[in-house]
Amino acid sequence: MATKAGTNEGGLEIDRRQLLGGAGGAALGLAGALGGAGLLAGRAAAASPAEPMAGAAIAATAPFELAELSIRDLQEGMTKGRWTSTRLVELYLARIAEVDDPAGGLNAIAETNPEALAIAAELDAERRAGKSRGPLHGIPVVVKDNIDTADRMRTTAGSLALAESTARRDAAIVERLRAAGAVILAKTNLSEWANFRSTRSSSGWSGRGGQVRNPYALDRNPCGSSSGTGAGVSANLAAAGVGTETDGSIICPASMCGLVGIKPTVGLLSRRGIIPIAASQDTAGAMCRSVADAALLLAAMTGTDLLDPATAAAAGRSADFRPALDANGLAGSRVGVARNFFGWHPEIDRQMQAVLELLRGLGAVLVDPAEIPKAKEYDDSEYEVLLYEFKHGLNAYLAALPANGQPRTLAELIAWNERNARAEMPWFGQEIFLQAEAKGPLTEQAYLDALAANHRLSRAEGIDAVLAEHRLDALISPSMGPAYLTDWVSGDHYSGSATSPSAVSGYPHVTVPAGFVHGLPWGLSFMGGAWSEARLVRYAFAFEQASRARKAPRLLATVDFSA
Repeated sequence: MATKAGTNEGGLEIDRRQLLGGAGGAALGLAGALGGAGLLAGRAAAASPAEPMAGAAIAATAPFELAELSIRDLQEGMTKGRWTSTRLVELYLARIAEVDDPAGGLNAIAETNPEALAIAAELDAERRAGKSRGPLHGIPVVVKDNIDTADRMRTTAGSLALAESTARRDAAIVERLRAAGAVILAKTNLSEWANFRSTRSSSGWSGRGGQVRNPYALDRNPCGSSSGTGAGVSANLAAAGVGTETDGSIICPASMCGLVGIKPTVGLLSRRGIIPIAASQDTAGAMCRSVADAALLLAAMTGTDLLDPATAAAAGRSADFRPALDANGLAGSRVGVARNFFGWHPEIDRQMQAVLELLRGLGAVLVDPAEIPKAKEYDDSEYEVLLYEFKHGLNAYLAALPANGQPRTLAELIAWNERNARAEMPWFGQEIFLQAEAKGPLTEQAYLDALAANHRLSRAEGIDAVLAEHRLDALISPSMGPAYLTDWVSGDHYSGSATSPSAVSGYPHVTVPAGFVHGLPWGLSFMGGAWSEARLVRYAFAFEQASRARKAPRLLATVDFSA
């Protein structure tokens, strides 16, 4: 099998190398720990193999006090005494209890942090003493359940195989978030093993957490693998959230859940302490309701780490993206329209014409078309690299866990899944695990050749080539189509996306809400060369301020075809 890994009921090929999320902490040989919990904080895990919920919309008891408020709004409220950080945590926890029930709600949260209120109280005391750690001081944030937190929460990648381990140390980005004053409110559900276990998986499903649901229509898929972060932040379960991506796992759930997602250049953020898929592509990133919030969150996580050599290339780069928040930021820009990433849905293509006119009105010079070359020529080599790097990275990660009875190698994990197939594999198997286990070390020529092909085709002959040819500052396209129905029998009904060029090259990619198809959101992608995050943030912010396309989800049972 190459990268095309299944066919849905309509005959459309499903590309399992996309919608992936992970990070390369294990590939760096770093100590860490995975964990899982049979019980969430205050509610039971939803891991039974029941059919996807298709019931009524979630009934809201009252308007949510913090709905759609930005980080800046929350800071101003705390400064003026309207809220404390403790009160914000209380309100978000109440919101989670109201709409995130595993049996019939969003099911975005894997586990709430039992220490969140105590942490918030400490930050409130600092504020009363006149100390502020910056824009995130006292702000409740959720992180994906493949990111280590050295507290009472687990880090499981959604797997029941890691049920009783906790991390020895926070992931590097969590250390930075805590230092910036963020309150780690909860861990979010995800596609198990960041969507890299089976060719027929349902995005957002895991043995530990069950199925995450899309907040715009609960029978629709939130996309993966950062599905819980996407659904939860969109539904106002936290102020902001952290996802991870290997190929599409920030951009896809952000687009399908109506969020801004920033997948940065590989190396801008440390991958230490994040369960890996592929060191050459893995990164964490920001998922928020606005570009400004995403810029603040990304900045807080940015920085070099001696234990992640990829971050050395980011040394000396500014971590402050606030100067890029310019409503006139598109004026004078040259933006290429990547027409080879259109066609996800005819209504999106129609709406894109209005988007292009808006961009011209904002002062952008559009080069149309400016297709990304070679974009389909590294499908097979990308998948080959992912298989090799996954085995290498996961073995290192599992080997560094405390001895607590859990698998210590990919081979042991495969055997554990077979012994516990009823709970772990009720709907789909572990074909990708088996393919990865068959690979050899990273010194094999097949791996080295595939990695070289990836970088040549996606960088020098891909994004870099089209940017240079047309003297472009950035590229745009629809991020992907609207959310598809969740289907545990046939897997994801996925129509494709614009994520692979940026993912394989390791270059940045930003998606921002752009429109709706029958009430389901879709995003506009801004893509650029290495280390162009500030420029992409500037363009995305200018578009966002002019379009105001985001609308809060209504937690409907199914699509509102009148929308």
